[in-house]
Amino acid sequence: MIRLLLLADTHLGFDLPARPRVEKRRRGPDFFTNTRLALEPAIRGEVDLVVHGGDLLYRSKVPAGLVAMALEPLLEVAYAGVPVVLVPGNHERSVLPYPLLAAHERLHVLDHPHTVELFFNGTRVALGGFPCVRDGIRDVFADRLRATGVLGVDADLRLLCIHQTVEGARVKGYTFANGADVIPGRAIPEGFAAVLSGHIHRAQVLDRDLAGRAIAAPVVYPGSVERTSRAERDEAKGFMILEFEGDARCGGRLEKETFYELPARPMFDVTIDASGLGPETLSETIQRELEALPGDAVVQLRVEGELVPEAAEMIRAARLRAMHPETMTVDLRFRRAGR
Repeated sequence: MIRLLLLADTHLGFDLPARPRVEKRRRGPDFFTNTRLALEPAIRGEVDLVVHGGDLLYRSKVPAGLVAMALEPLLEVAYAGVPVVLVPGNHERSVLPYPLLAAHERLHVLDHPHTVELFFNGTRVALGGFPCVRDGIRDVFADRLRATGVLGVDADLRLLCIHQTVEGARVKGYTFANGADVIPGRAIPEGFAAVLSGHIHRAQVLDRDLAGRAIAAPVVYPGSVERTSRAERDEAKGFMILEFEGDARCGGRLEKETFYELPARPMFDVTIDASGLGPETLSETIQRELEALPGDAVVQLRVEGELVPEAAEMIRAARLRAMHPETMTVDLRFRRAGR
């Protein structure tokens, strides 16, 4: 049995400015904390290998220092003796320092279509994959898959590692059905134990297409390690540990998947109609609303209406920070009446 830790969409660097203009609790450290928590089973030697499904970073152009910080957790896993396979996602594929990554023999980057071959107690494992295709994956998927050569590798366990959207993937209120950037379920060939993917931030396992037909290999999304938008406020965030049985005749089987939830910070929306409220009343109203929330909440505070001149002072950044604990993150959105 091969145990594999799958995480993705860590988006390291999110809300972590190099020169912050305002001193407040940033969300950036939360992404690093949860990434490290997700990798702890690998550090403890509880899994055989780690796959990062892409979007290690939060955008395509970041400072060199941030790249080094983002790579550090993966390097710790590699130095602990556990191989790491990284799929470049749409956010970081143009900036990862591949020569630096290649300097460690247990850190493998699928920076072009190819296959990584590993051996665990006599079990031959082949992980094929390619960097995220940003536009038109539907038309080129078969060619990119063929270019990896993975289906021609003699292996007991064969896995496809991508950072793409597959038919049937779900996000809040929407299911991806077709389109140029969606891989049809029927396009996934036999010969794989599973398809491991990032890009979709909601954890899920797809085993059928939207017509109800079985997909040749289950598609596993671990989801993101933290909430990157308010649309994800009700989603659990975490990582998966997958257990595979090798079988050279069919590429192996996924026997068990377990989702481990990470301590993602709770998100709340607070809306206050400030029309006609004096400064003290507005201040008390805001403070009362914030005090009712968890101390580590991420809050979007919407103040609406026509402010009296004196009350405008109450929603300045310094005033707001005095109304909530330092452990809370509050972003203000102000909208005047009629706008």
